[in-house]
Amino acid sequence: MNLIDRYIFRSVLATCAAAVGVFTFIVLVPNVMRDMLAYVLAGQLSPLMFGQLVLTLTPFAISLALPMGLLTGVLLTLGRLSADSEVTAMRAVGLSLPRIARPILLLAFLAGLLGLYFNFEAMPQARVTYERNFAAAIAANPLKLIVPKTFIRNFPNCVIYVNQKEGALMRDVWLWKLDEQKRVRTLIHAEAGAIDYDETTNELIVTLTQARVENRDEKNPESFVESPYVASFGKIEAARLPLERFFGHGGVHIKPEWLTLAPLQAERARLAALTAPPGQERTLDRDRMKLELVFHDKINTALAVFSLALLGVPLGIKVSRRETSANFGVALLLTLSYYLLTVAVKALDRHPEYRPDLLLWVPNLLILALGLWLFSRIDRK
Repeated sequence: MNLIDRYIFRSVLATCAAAVGVFTFIVLVPNVMRDMLAYVLAGQLSPLMFGQLVLTLTPFAISLALPMGLLTGVLLTLGRLSADSEVTAMRAVGLSLPRIARPILLLAFLAGLLGLYFNFEAMPQARVTYERNFAAAIAANPLKLIVPKTFIRNFPNCVIYVNQKEGALMRDVWLWKLDEQKRVRTLIHAEAGAIDYDETTNELIVTLTQARVENRDEKNPESFVESPYVASFGKIEAARLPLERFFGHGGVHIKPEWLTLAPLQAERARLAALTAPPGQERTLDRDRMKLELVFHDKINTALAVFSLALLGVPLGIKVSRRETSANFGVALLLTLSYYLLTVAVKALDRHPEYRPDLLLWVPNLLILALGLWLFSRIDRK
């Protein structure tokens, strides 16, 4: 690697590292706000545990930030070099565009390998560790899951709002029970209540006093053609709230995307060897396709690191601008377009006959084709 290669490599590496750090922070913030902020404010999570959980979640954020960060770094660096006429000077001494881009593509290749490691190993391990540590912190005092003046949506088919809470006692309690379509089936409003934890069933028991219960039509709860059934109770056990979301008796539920490479391959082999009972063939096909989508998505996200960087080289040179905000905007637009396309394809997981696992490669192939086309156009000038 000669002097020019080292100069370009170091420039792009430093900018990419900074951009990945910025986007990692951007990805972390909504996850932290959604999962942990209410429990920190309620005293459920100590500042030390909060910091540990954020650090544990960082590899997950990096796996999402890597493609966007590398593209941003390439655009920023080459935009500056082109605006300063350094790229023009390199081409004047006989260096072709592929030759100038060689250290950038090497960095993109290495970053793609790093993306594979994060997607198949670091991210799944971090996600499982995060869920277990979070569950352990919540299990220390499950009654604090009910946070006053907050709509609690952590429990399946149930929403709770408590105006005041002291220990296990509550005042001005609202509880909405939902059907499978998230429509309000039962509305309960009580002057007071109490919560208790049942270890044998791993549930929170909500008992309400001076409660008014409104039951709506089970088939069409949003229809008020007929008046809903309303009753008042001096004391009622309003709900039992399962806590498997936080700390199930069988441990944290491991989603397919949280599997590392070896367990993921083993699960793919297990499903491939299964024979579906009569009438269950489509269900088995869907289960197989969901796992295939996870596997191919992990590879594609790593490949996107390289393909987006490849596209960023001719774009950065062609636009020739210093403006950081404009380059950030271009990077965001391109990366979000890629993610939107992949999300649209993954929505076909219930239709294995369309082969969404193969369609998942289309966004990357389009980016690669566009990058190579722009490369050839600029190199001929």
